[in-house]
Amino acid sequence: MSETVFPLPLATERQDFREILRLVRPGARVLDVGCGEGELLALLRDEKGVDGRGLEIRAEQVSACIAKGIAAMQGDADRDLDEFPPKSFDYVILSQTLQAVQAPKAVLSALVRLANHAIVSFPNFGHWRVRTSLFVKGRMPDTPALPVPWYETPNIHLCTLADFVGLATELDLRIEACAALSANKPARLINPRSEVENWRAESVLFLLSRKRSDDPSPPAKFRPSPDAATRDLFQ
Repeated sequence: MSETVFPLPLATERQDFREILRLVRPGARVLDVGCGEGELLALLRDEKGVDGRGLEIRAEQVSACIAKGIAAMQGDADRDLDEFPPKSFDYVILSQTLQAVQAPKAVLSALVRLANHAIVSFPNFGHWRVRTSLFVKGRMPDTPALPVPWYETPNIHLCTLADFVGLATELDLRIEACAALSANKPARLINPRSEVENWRAESVLFLLSRKRSDDPSPPAKFRPSPDAATRDLFQ
């Protein structure tokens, strides 16, 4: 049985939110780490009927979630993910937050401990605009994916697509699907191990799970998971 794809609300502006809406199964248990004011959780609740929870470091953002009727708690991804029991959720989401945590490796490990699937999105520091800005201007880039000046940005651990794939391999994570995201353009299903995509992808979104003992080594040509949960993803 293929997954039901729900119509997306016009108010959904962030493209990673649109793709996460396509991906998450109706009625799933979801934890959004770094949930902000709860926009994504509200969309998932209204469009997919999920049982959602939020973790957010800023008290005023937690209050905004509660005002929307979203169950959220104040907490730090670097310290408080261990408070949740293993496999408490079907999905744990880390959208545009990985680059702002103190210990990305530990946080990524915690995500797949807490859920069957982790959904992670982040700006790709290997994108051609970033490389060009550094090479030509010799200054930190100002791009649609990285619009905040270096002296104000919360980003402390920017990485490239290739860097992230290397970390996923080190942690024995299974990359079930990966998409390139750009403003005002449809998401593209990509091979995350492609050097060309490390230049082309402005931002990326990954669907991850813990690698099983019987999984083969990564094939030379990346093939996304044939699982029904991903069949309609990025279409």
